[in-house]
Amino acid sequence: MFSITVRDHLMIAHSFHGEVFGPAQRLHGATFLVDATFRREQLDEDNIVVDIGLATRELGAVVGELNYRNLDEEPGFAGVNTSTEYLAKVIADRLAARIHRGALGEGAAGLAGLTVTLHESHVAWASYERAL
Repeated sequence: MFSITVRDHLMIAHSFHGEVFGPAQRLHGATFLVDATFRREQLDEDNIVVDIGLATRELGAVVGELNYRNLDEEPGFAGVNTSTEYLAKVIADRLAARIHRGALGEGAAGLAGLTVTLHESHVAWASYERAL
């Protein structure tokens, strides 16, 4: 399996519900490095996985929809614990929707999967992997 990864970053505010979250139940900020890894079994006719420039642009667009937002105030996240794991899935699903609409070009039709990883720090991160 071949892969490429592009990176962006995300800054949000949010709070959690539930004793398991301890002090994070209060409103706090989080900054994530966001990696999107695109996979395919065979390279395309240009010997690439996908156009890195387009992949970078589309990841930036998805991240931009969330960046500098208080997720507690976003209607789409009402009542949801926006954990790192959950946000990785949200970003992956939104990026997949863009891929299916053709945002990465015709070559992206051969993509097999996508993994989005959110790095909370140098010692902790979470990922969501999905088929395309």
